Amino acid sequence: MRATLPALLPRRHTLRTAAALLAMLLGGSAFAQQQGAAGQYPSRPVRIIVPSSPGGGTDILARLLAKKLSDSLGQPFIVENRAGAGQALGIDVVSHATPDGYTLLMAASAIVLNQVLSKKTSYDTVRDFAPVSLVSTVSNVLVVNPALPVKTERELIAYAQSHPGTLNYSSAGNGTSPHLSMELFRSMAGITMTHVPYKGSGPATVDLVSGHVQLSMPNILTAMPHIKAGTLRALGVTGPRRADALPDVPTIAQAGLPGYESVQWYGVLAPAGTPAAVVNKLQAEIVRAIQSPEVQASMASEGADPVGSSADEFATFIRGEIAKWAQVVKTAGIQQE
Repeated sequence: MRATLPALLPRRHTLRTAAALLAMLLGGSAFAQQQGAAGQYPSRPVRIIVPSSPGGGTDILARLLAKKLSDSLGQPFIVENRAGAGQALGIDVVSHATPDGYTLLMAASAIVLNQVLSKKTSYDTVRDFAPVSLVSTVSNVLVVNPALPVKTERELIAYAQSHPGTLNYSSAGNGTSPHLSMELFRSMAGITMTHVPYKGSGPATVDLVSGHVQLSMPNILTAMPHIKAGTLRALGVTGPRRADALPDVPTIAQAGLPGYESVQWYGVLAPAGTPAAVVNKLQAEIVRAIQSPEVQASMASEGADPVGSSADEFATFIRGEIAKWAQVVKTAGIQQE
């Protein structure tokens, strides 16, 4: 005899209940597996890929963190330099690595600048990476040759407005942080200047000191010896606050361009798909390392400002950087390669 509708209702209710319980059990099992994986992580050495040569800011910070993480997590964190193709080589290695937390990227702001400057970039910073933590930021500094008759940022802007097209500024190369930082300044100030790119910060600074160009925005470490010697005059730092190394120099925002901010930054990324529990464990340990007195002192000696952010904060920061520099590139008329 065919079952009546009332007879079927309890059976259907039982099936729905069983399905719900199964889903809860499976979800709980997945969560438990992820938590278990994080609890065992790391169970073998971890690589931190630095996409540039040894000795630079990215490499220095990676080695600082590697030592602290090795001590706190009980497994070696090994720094591996993979320089080449404007950092794209090392970045690409991590974007294609197994997303298990055993291959990490010590990224610099070049990861974003490369993306907005080139149509041929093999990676997408948002799509291909899981942000772990923003580690530190480093300000550039607006400097002029002392022969230029300006002593403040406002005087510089007024001079450029009254002498349109006569000022030349140097940078470490097309698409570098000093280049785009100056383009942001030029755009916000509404002035015209000519960009003179060099192959590195060294020759760009030499020609600035000798007077072949009138101004530049190198990082603080590069400019500091010349500022102390009086061969360069500092007008403003590009970060959100005054630099400890230059306490008497205002920020560019304070000195005349409210809202201006440009920093070189460094942070840790993992391949997209890395378990959230592993990312969270790494993030907590990185922040703990950054907050240690020895790392704080080491970063300060290198002119870097310690940060230590959450993964979500770093993700938001990266999206903001992409949008900001894409607009700067568009406004400046810089052609994507």
